[in-house]
Amino acid sequence: MEDLGQIDCSVLKRLLKDDSAKCLLLDCRSFLAFSAGHIRGAVNARCNTIVRRRAKGSALSLDQILAGDEDARGRLRAGMFSAAVLYDERTPDSEAVKEDSTLAVVLNALSRDASGSHRTRMYLLKGGYDRFFTEYPEYCLKSKSLPVLSSQSSVESACSSCGTPHHDQGGPVEILPFLYLGSALHASKKEVLDAIGISALLNVSADCPNHFEGTYQYKCIPVEDNHKADISCWFLEAIEFIDSVRDASGRVLIHCQAGISRSATICLAYLMKRKRVRLDEAFEFVRRRRSIISPNFSFMGQLLQFESQLLATSCAAEAAAAASPLLGPKSSTATAAASTTPTSPFIFNFPVSVVNSAYLHHSPLTTSPGC
Repeated sequence: MEDLGQIDCSVLKRLLKDDSAKCLLLDCRSFLAFSAGHIRGAVNARCNTIVRRRAKGSALSLDQILAGDEDARGRLRAGMFSAAVLYDERTPDSEAVKEDSTLAVVLNALSRDASGSHRTRMYLLKGGYDRFFTEYPEYCLKSKSLPVLSSQSSVESACSSCGTPHHDQGGPVEILPFLYLGSALHASKKEVLDAIGISALLNVSADCPNHFEGTYQYKCIPVEDNHKADISCWFLEAIEFIDSVRDASGRVLIHCQAGISRSATICLAYLMKRKRVRLDEAFEFVRRRRSIISPNFSFMGQLLQFESQLLATSCAAEAAAAASPLLGPKSSTATAAASTTPTSPFIFNFPVSVVNSAYLHHSPLTTSPGC
């Protein structure tokens, strides 16, 4: 940690106030923690459990740590930041940083890969986010309180006083600034869509109509909500569609009939692919925003298989990149990853044993049609 200085909250506050453009803030906490609240202007270092597990075998690159943040990477490599400030939840000082911690992994990537980093001094924020938020909450962004219904009985009691199904109450929920999740009823109300700036709709059903073709961009994924449906074959196509809307500065609403199973599954796949998070972390992130999500058991299995494929693909790509072409045949890691490609129907092939009991408890999986 000899390359890591340290900085007090009061000094960071002055930097943010007087010269924020010269300071790169790297939030080294989880995707969930960053989404719940972070210091204004901070970038989330992509160093979740998948990335950290891979880091034990080989060092990570700046492209991996700052995946999706091309502007920050470019400015860092060009030496345009005078300071890079790293923080986690509450590490008190640089002497307390452990060698296998996320902070250390991020620091190593910055020190090794950023060609302009010799002009950028690395600092640890003493006390982390917890201390900074306590002292300067006005410099932090906190997400709105997200109530979570703890059981099916509470869902039923919440709906007992009205005739509207629980899944149709309220409006679409924001998953990411360009990505919303809702029901078919929400998708049928133009005033609701216009109020949140929707420009495209991803209809994950075989029978929900597209009410406003010609007004919004539509894409349909015609799958039923049952244990025989293969929704995973649509994952990459759906992700590309969402990316195209995002790149055009638009907003997309994903919906099925109830916004519980099929559309929630697509949201989870997108987060896993683009935010590089595990299924359980993506599930909790979406559930906090729309508490009634409940992909059917087969869809959860397909998501688990997707998670395994993402991990295998990432590991194989890194191994191939690290191997010198002068050393001979392809890495055995890549060969092993290729051997994991499923040859049997997906329904018999997913690793049921790794289903996290936490989200099974919070949101019982359903196989009822029309979700």
